Amino acid sequence: MMLIHSAFRNAKSFGIIPASNDCPYVEAMYDPSSGILAVISKVKKESFHMLPKLDENGEPVRLKAPNPTTGKVVKEQRVLVETFGEHYISDKSDIEAFIHLFAINASSFDFKQYMVDVNQVETPKIIMPS
Repeated sequence: MMLIHSAFRNAKSFGIIPASNDCPYVEAMYDPSSGILAVISKVKKESFHMLPKLDENGEPVRLKAPNPTTGKVVKEQRVLVETFGEHYISDKSDIEAFIHLFAINASSFDFKQYMVDVNQVETPKIIMPS
């Protein structure tokens, strides 16, 4: 795998992409606001997800009134979807070990510049649903 500069939720970050077809992972992304490295595996699994219900034109079917619990305005349905397995690494030393084990350019790429103390990262000033 190879380290690259990227952005995660409009913050400067790094990602890791496969350098060959025999790599066991599809990609990895570092979230600087939480200090977590999300690693996407090539292993696929089936899991249920709530997806918007579509009409005959492929448009989401709107609810007559917003859902009082979720605030959503479109109908949803539970669908069995095939997805890649995900792994989340939150310990800083484990993230560094993963990078040194898999990234071919770990010694020349300064990934630690993005691994600041999570308490120093400014959180967005938007209202998030609870």
